[in-house]
Order: sequence, then C-alpha cells, then structure tokens
Amino acid sequence: MFFSMLILLAMGAPLTWALLTVGTGSAYFLWGPAGLELLATSAFSAMDNFLLVALPMFIFMGLMLQRSGITDDLFDMINKLMGGIPGGLGMGTVVICAIIAAMAGVSGAATVSLGIIALPSMLSRGYDKKLVTGTIMAGGALGFLIPPSVLMIVYAFLARESVGKLFAAGMMPGLMLAGIYMLYIFLFSLKNPDKAPSIALSERLSAVDKLKALKALVLPGALITTVLGFIIGGVTSPSEASAVGAAGSLVCAALYRTLNVKMLKEVLMSTTQLMGMLLWITIAAVFFSKIYIGLGAGMLITELVEDSNLSPYLVIIAMLATYFILGMFLDDFAIVFITVPLFVPIVQELGFDTVWFAVLFIISMQTAYLTPPFGYNLFYMRSVAPPSITIYDLYKAVIPFIILQIIGLALVVIFPEIALWLPNLIFGS
Repeated sequence: MFFSMLILLAMGAPLTWALLTVGTGSAYFLWGPAGLELLATSAFSAMDNFLLVALPMFIFMGLMLQRSGITDDLFDMINKLMGGIPGGLGMGTVVICAIIAAMAGVSGAATVSLGIIALPSMLSRGYDKKLVTGTIMAGGALGFLIPPSVLMIVYAFLARESVGKLFAAGMMPGLMLAGIYMLYIFLFSLKNPDKAPSIALSERLSAVDKLKALKALVLPGALITTVLGFIIGGVTSPSEASAVGAAGSLVCAALYRTLNVKMLKEVLMSTTQLMGMLLWITIAAVFFSKIYIGLGAGMLITELVEDSNLSPYLVIIAMLATYFILGMFLDDFAIVFITVPLFVPIVQELGFDTVWFAVLFIISMQTAYLTPPFGYNLFYMRSVAPPSITIYDLYKAVIPFIILQIIGLALVVIFPEIALWLPNLIFGS
C-alpha cells in the first residue's frame, strides 16, 4: 500500500487521490463491498468530531487579519523600533512572523505577507537577499509551533491529545526558535555589516515616537491573548475559542476600516477552498490508515522496534529522521495522517511523554517546509519574490535556518522540559 501510494505521487497524482485510490482499492480487494461500507462508516466517524470546527474558524481569523492591514502596521512598527540595530529589520521580521503565527495558525500566511511587505523594503535597504528570504521562510514556519497551530489541532485529533496541552507545549519551543533565529541574524550582521545594515540616523525615531509606534500591537495582542487565554485557561474549548477569534478578526478589520463585502467574500471563499482541501485529505488519509493499520502495519513496526533492542532515544531519533526524509517529498498533513497512528503507540510503549513527542513532530514539520526539493515555504516565497531571486537562491538561503532548526530540535530532545514546563505548570504533571 505504501509503495503504491509513493508510485502514484511520483506519477503526479494529487495526494488526496493517491491516498483515496490506494485505500478504497485495497479495501475492495480485501473485503469486497463490505470493505467500502467500513470506509464510509470510518469517514463519518472521523468527521463527527467537534474539534474540527476549530479549523475553518482559525483559518478565517488568519486570512481576515492578513487582509485587514494589520501586517503592514506591524512591519512599520518594527522598522521604527528596531531599524537602528544591526540586523534589526531581520530580527524584527522574526518577531512579526511569531505574531502572525499566533494570529493565523498556518505557515503560508506569514511567508506570503512578509514576502510582499518586508522583502522589497529590506532589499532596498541593502540587506542580503539570502538572509532576507531565509529569515522570512524560517519565520513563517513558526506558524506550525506557536499556537493556535492548525497542524497541532489535526495532530491532537489523531493522537487523542488535549489541544490546550499541545498549544502550551509549543509556546516555549516556538519562542526559543525565534530567539535562535534572532541571535543568528544579529551575529551575521556584526560579521557582515554591509549585508544587514541599520537604518540611517536621519530615519531613527525618538523614544517617545517609538512608544507611540507600539499602538500597532494593541489589537492583534488583545485578540491573541484572548483566544489563547480562553483555550489554555480552560474558559472555552478550542472550537469555541476559534469562534471568538473569528469574531474578533472581524472587529479588527472593521476598526481598521478595511472590512467590506468584497473582502469578506474573498476571505470566505479562501477559507472554504482551504477547508475543502483539508477535509478531502482527512477523509482520504482515514481510508488509507484504517486499512494500513488494520492489516497489522502498526503491530509489525512495534514488534520490529522491540526486537531491534535499540535504546529508546535511538528509536525517537530514527522517527525524527523519517520525518525529515518524508518532509522532502510529502505534505505535512499526509505525514501526520500516515505516521501518527503508527508512531504514537510506540512512543507510549517506550515510556516517553506523548505531548513532548508532539512538539518534536511539529518542529520536524517546520524543517520539512524548508527542505528542498518540495518545501512549501520555498514555493510560497518564490511566488512573491522578484525575478532576480531564483529558486536556487532560496535553496541556499534556507540551509543555515535548517541547521538552526535541527539545533532547536536537539535541545528539545535533550531537555524535554523546554516543551513540558508550561503544560505541566498549567495542567499539572
């Protein structure tokens, strides 16, 4: 089944149809019409989950905020606050990416937004094109880790984990990675001041003007704090909090005076298209995984791990290496649907915390979005970058940030408390 899926993908079949064809074909071949009936029941059971309601709401919230003009104001604020520091615009771009991640929950939002807004501005100020594009692509991938992450919601749905715990667990590693990126940019700018120059003295603002610039944080900050506070504090379920976020994004757009019928229609249409894609992938992956695991694949892999006599940490490293390789060729949602039902029981059997492993998976998916040849953020950036920046420039630009992500992943493996401290503090160990 697995190799049949890979062959269909290599032939150019969309992921959904590759999974759907192999899943339904295998079910009919093994059990005839009864197998198809089983798949229909499984699809209904998968969709009958209130947690999935959060997905369209968070996607709607992110798209609405992206088109409201908030991103433009945030970049203008960072330009005023940090432009005078060596590499300040680069470090500030990482900060904005983290904020957009907390508003949107998906990787593409920050990458496309800042590719349109920040990339031309930083290039015109003399920033190195590889540093700029690498920063935006790596910063955009923080959308996987910093809540509310759409991928975390899907992972929680499959692994039967608490969304609130996963959101809390992703917070500190997300901030840590953002800090690592900023440190790298600062050190790079000290060594290469001509490739990451600070803004001219004439453009720098007084302390009072810098304080005034912080008003751009008020609306997004209030919305992010409310949504995450409701989820992590247990005030509402993630699905209910997503509705609060969607309504709040409408209020923000109205206050920015960018809300109109045309914009609302475009956001609703984009949300519908994204959700249609996600739900088809979900149904197809459920078909595939039900048969795949029903044939004993999960039990086989568990027995192979137990018989190999490898140390538990080597097994975890092997899983992460698998994610790294799969990420070069498959979509993140395909990887989560194929591997989580197989790997999570093994992680439990080895005695590791499954919330910690979830964070390792999400960081691996961040890396997958940057690794050639099929890293999605590479294509997002290519779609908005000027012709002078080639795909090969983007391949080179992500190399230092992939190394930084691997360092961040290693730190979370060695020091699990980076991921577990906050959820243990809030929810108890």
